[in-house]
Amino acid sequence: MRIALIGYGKMGKEIEKIALERKHNISFRIDKENASEIIQISPQNTDVAIEFTTPESAFGNLQNLLSQKVSVVCGTTGWLEKRPEIENLALQNEVAFLYASNFSLGVNLFFKLNELLAQMMSQHPIYQLLLEEIHHTEKKDAPSGTAITLAEGIIRNYPQKTSWQNYLSEKANEISIISKREPNVPGTHIVRYQSDIDCIEIKHEAYSRKGFALGAVLAAEFIAGRKGIFSMKDVLALG
Repeated sequence: MRIALIGYGKMGKEIEKIALERKHNISFRIDKENASEIIQISPQNTDVAIEFTTPESAFGNLQNLLSQKVSVVCGTTGWLEKRPEIENLALQNEVAFLYASNFSLGVNLFFKLNELLAQMMSQHPIYQLLLEEIHHTEKKDAPSGTAITLAEGIIRNYPQKTSWQNYLSEKANEISIISKREPNVPGTHIVRYQSDIDCIEIKHEAYSRKGFALGAVLAAEFIAGRKGIFSMKDVLALG
């Protein structure tokens, strides 16, 4: 398969390494220095593009790629208010688009576990809910996309919770997300239910970027040749 890498930082290089190990070819390596070359990417030279850049550039990159009829896997967070527009563009151009806030198998299992726990805990409102996410100091957006996905999963399964805030909220209907930035932390997410009596906590801690990169390549392999909007649930058959 021919893969275009949009964003060639630490994550892009890790994705490249795994893609080559899996016998794929890299058709383009697009970064700040050659950003204008994105318009050269087409179905004639690329099967799937994998986009890991910044919140500021992601939307424009996705517009270009999808308009050029190139299917895209996107892992950039912080731009999601424009997601419906991007998904519509993918459908109009009859290509595939897959966004995930986190591509690792462990995190996607964690998402499912989070939803099941939220269903149970909604019956026990004596527990106070708190989300905490810790990432490296280079991460620009807060809260993390993974933390937002966790909060959205809770909201779907815990009727009393209707929104989230990126601070410690005292409102019963709001989910508090606390964001911390520390050196050399790939990503840690904690969902905590605490009462005066005890505490129930689930945690996912990434040790490196390798799990994210492998998941992104698996997602690219999944959408190649397909049309429509997909998620990691489709890739991993999580239902």
